Amino acid sequence: MHLDVTDLRQFYYRTQLGRIAQKAVRDRMLALWPEAQGQTVVGFGFAVPLLRPYLGQARRVIGVMPAQQGVMPWPAGSENVSLLCREGLWPLPTGLADKVVCLHGLETSEHPTAVLEECARVLGPGGKALFIVPNRSGLWARRDATPFGFGRPYSLGQLEAQMKRHDFTPERHAAALFAPPSHHRFWLRSAELVEKMGARLSRHYAGGVILLEVSKRVHAPTRPGLAERMRQPLKVLEGTPAPVGASAVTGLGRERHIITPSGIA
Repeated sequence: MHLDVTDLRQFYYRTQLGRIAQKAVRDRMLALWPEAQGQTVVGFGFAVPLLRPYLGQARRVIGVMPAQQGVMPWPAGSENVSLLCREGLWPLPTGLADKVVCLHGLETSEHPTAVLEECARVLGPGGKALFIVPNRSGLWARRDATPFGFGRPYSLGQLEAQMKRHDFTPERHAAALFAPPSHHRFWLRSAELVEKMGARLSRHYAGGVILLEVSKRVHAPTRPGLAERMRQPLKVLEGTPAPVGASAVTGLGRERHIITPSGIA
C-alpha cells in the first residue's frame, strides 16, 4: 500500500534523517543524470524531493502522485507542478517525458504492472527511467521508521527481471543510503562520510536503496513490408515459355550454340 503524503513530507522535510536520505539519493541520481537541459522530467510516487535541481534547466518538471498516497503542492514558493491521479492512469500525453523518476511508487503499489505500463507509455523515444527501490539486503528495508521499510524490497536481479518483463532494458545501476537508518547523533553526523565510502566500495550490495536506470525497448514494426510483397510477386512474365537451358554443345567440332525459346541462335 502507498504511504500517506503527510508522512512522506514529514520524513523528508521535517527530520534530519529524512533530509540526509534525500540528499544521498539525489546525489546518486545526479551522478547518473547530471542535467536535463530542455527536457521534460516526470516524477512518480513521491519523487519531487529529488527533482528540484532540474527546475531551472528542464523544459518542464511534473510531479505525479497516486491517489492512494495523496498530493501536496510543490515546489514551495513557486507555481505548483504536482498533480493527483490514479496510479495506472496518468493524465499525460503518450511520449511526453524524456526522463521519469520513480520513488516510493513501485514497491508500494498494489498494481506494479499498471505503473510500469504507464511509465513506458509516457516515456518518449530515447527516454530513460530511473527506479529507486529499497534494497532487500540493506538495513533501511528492515526498519519501518522510514518510508523504505514499507512495501516490497528488491534485489538488483529481481528488479532487472521485472523491468525486462515489461519491455525495459536495464542500462546502469547504483546504490545509496550506506549509513544505518538511525536518529543517533553519531550516525547523523557521520552519514555523509559513510555515504562516500560506501559508494566507492559497492554499487548495490550494501546500500539501503537501489537505483536502476532503464530505457524503453522499441519493437520492430509488424506492418506488411518488403518481405510480404516478395511472397506475392507480380506475374508480368506469365505465359512466356521457360528456357530449355542456358547453353548446349552440338556438332563434332564442339561448336557452342545458345538455345532460346524460338530456336538455336
